[in-house]
Amino acid sequence: MPGDKEAEMGDSGQSDVFDLDRIRKMIELMKEHDLSEVDLRQASQRIRLRRGSDQPVFTLPATAPAASAAPPVTASPAAAAPPEVDNATYITCPMVGTFYSRPKPDAPSFVKVGDFVEADTVVCLVEAMKMFNEIPAGIAGRIVEVLVKNEEAVDVNRRLFRIEPA
Repeated sequence: MPGDKEAEMGDSGQSDVFDLDRIRKMIELMKEHDLSEVDLRQASQRIRLRRGSDQPVFTLPATAPAASAAPPVTASPAAAAPPEVDNATYITCPMVGTFYSRPKPDAPSFVKVGDFVEADTVVCLVEAMKMFNEIPAGIAGRIVEVLVKNEEAVDVNRRLFRIEPA
């Protein structure tokens, strides 16, 4: 409703730069135009988005349920059974956040079991502090197992994928 938008914008007529939809659109534009940083300011509001390997790692307090749910999954007998574990390497999470297996809810997953990836192939997104960070494989090989579920909370060094190096 027009009245609601005006109430959101306040007396100054400015919209909220921290609106999640607006941030997502800016991130898509950054990807489309291969930009590594965007810094916008309007009056007292500011938003700065960065992407790439020089991003700072944010440490957020880990929630007890997410931390206690992770060990039983890796300790399950099914995870220890495959014989190719000896030759496998793991893609781990560089930050605390929420794991997303696909770029948009209606899009296919970045990778699936059996896919071959290069070191620079984006395998997932991790949302940290309302920033969506692309996570590259970091190694060339074949995805053997996806170790986390979509929208699951992840910690630093959490194993995300098991990969058989090329």
